Amino acid sequence: MVMDKKQVQLEPVVVGPLETNCYIFVEGSSCAVFDFGMWPKPIIKRLKELSASPGHLVITHGHADHIGGLKEMREHFPAAKVVCPRGDVELLASPEMNLSGMFLMSVTAPPPDQVVNPGEVLKLGTTEWQVLDTAGHTPGGVSYYCRQLGAVVTGDSLFAGGIGRTDFPGSDHELLIRNIRDRLLSLPDQTVVLPGHGPATTVGQEKRSNQFLF
Repeated sequence: MVMDKKQVQLEPVVVGPLETNCYIFVEGSSCAVFDFGMWPKPIIKRLKELSASPGHLVITHGHADHIGGLKEMREHFPAAKVVCPRGDVELLASPEMNLSGMFLMSVTAPPPDQVVNPGEVLKLGTTEWQVLDTAGHTPGGVSYYCRQLGAVVTGDSLFAGGIGRTDFPGSDHELLIRNIRDRLLSLPDQTVVLPGHGPATTVGQEKRSNQFLF
């Protein structure tokens, strides 16, 4: 299927003390949000400006700076389905595992309505998002790749010039590097990488210059 990208909106909203990139996807009447930061009010404000109500609230991984706003999002959009990778479900309910306990906080999030596994496809409107195994920063972190849009939402696995930290409980450096190489660098070079923090990049750019991957 050839998609008219002019009919699709995929934009970042930066929120919270760690400047988490959250992404709003809109295609006609379909809407989804990837990740939620700690302070989701800017996301909610932008959704109101777009007259958009998300049907899906999609989690890349379970660290607090990516799930902290989920309760408030559910309060505003109670019909939205929470989508979470299976390997990080436990992190939603555990401040110790989602790292908020390290900062004397107690962040928890509602349980998921839909659990996804690597290799599955998440359908949002007429788009299909492949669930890619990019675990290593967390035990079950995933990225979501949409071939139709030429974009991949990577959470904290791959950044412009960097990779996710692997000095946290449950992290695995070798696994993360292997998954980035196998799952992300195998995508077309022109694929736009939409990371959890910092600027967007492309797969080709990271192949050429990301020192962590050499």
